[in-house]
Amino acid sequence: MGIFKKFSLGLKKTRESMAGAIENMLHSYKDIDEELYEDLEEILVMGDVGVVTASEIVEKLRERVKEKNIGTPARVKDQIKEIVAEMLKGEEEMSLITMPSVILVIGVNGVGKTTTIGKMAAMYKAQGKKVILGAADTFRAAAIEQLEVWADRAGVDIVKHKEGADPAAVVYDTIQAGIARNADIIICDTAGRLHNKKNLMDELAKIYRVIDKELPYSDRESLLVLDATTGQNAVNQAREFKNVAEITGIVLTKLDGTARGGVVLAIKNDLRVPVKFVGVGEQIDDLQPFSPKAFAEGLFDAEVSHDDDDEEDED
Repeated sequence: MGIFKKFSLGLKKTRESMAGAIENMLHSYKDIDEELYEDLEEILVMGDVGVVTASEIVEKLRERVKEKNIGTPARVKDQIKEIVAEMLKGEEEMSLITMPSVILVIGVNGVGKTTTIGKMAAMYKAQGKKVILGAADTFRAAAIEQLEVWADRAGVDIVKHKEGADPAAVVYDTIQAGIARNADIIICDTAGRLHNKKNLMDELAKIYRVIDKELPYSDRESLLVLDATTGQNAVNQAREFKNVAEITGIVLTKLDGTARGGVVLAIKNDLRVPVKFVGVGEQIDDLQPFSPKAFAEGLFDAEVSHDDDDEEDED
């Protein structure tokens, strides 16, 4: 299934809620006036886009309506779609050129961190890359066992220690194994306990030092996994983590199970952190690299007409 179709299906609930409300609102107006802009901003805020980003979208829309001399509300939706795609664009691609490259994955319990790592490993393996996992979330009960299950499912190697072991030691051993086995990508599951920020900062700092010493010139991504169903709480969580860790990108899970997909905009625009992946289903291939264009299309249009892969899907 092509990426545009995946996003369209994954954003169904958000589209029916937020985009549906925008569509209905636009149909209720004959002219573009101040009241229309106010109603649009309110719908965007209610859709978990966030106050700052909602206001920015409306201001950009005002400018475009004036510049392009748009007089009818029916033409506004396409402008909103363009604005959304432009706001989300930038740094969404993973930077993993060196061999090996390192991905650190952070996230609190219940957001789908282990599942995300498993799906990511399967995705990179399907691209022909050799992947090795490091079970460095050593303090959460059953985290190591869960990651082992996903390693088996994805068909990749895993390095683990006993529960309670030093996470940095696990990362060190994973790097050594990655070098010895000519791995392309090392993915390390790391802790995400925010109740003690100093402990988390110290733990991550120790892990960073290990990577700096053993792989000083490697490409590195630090991804924070967030649960889309929590809406603005996910934004607050990202803000908290950003204060204590080097976050290069966000993985937003469970997008298909919520009407709060607008949170993607709040994360990218308010926090200036790019969304790198989104989870749009339960299957192992339902973790998708983030596409601003596909997101904007899926947010506003149920019909998918220009996906290059669609014809192949029907065979």
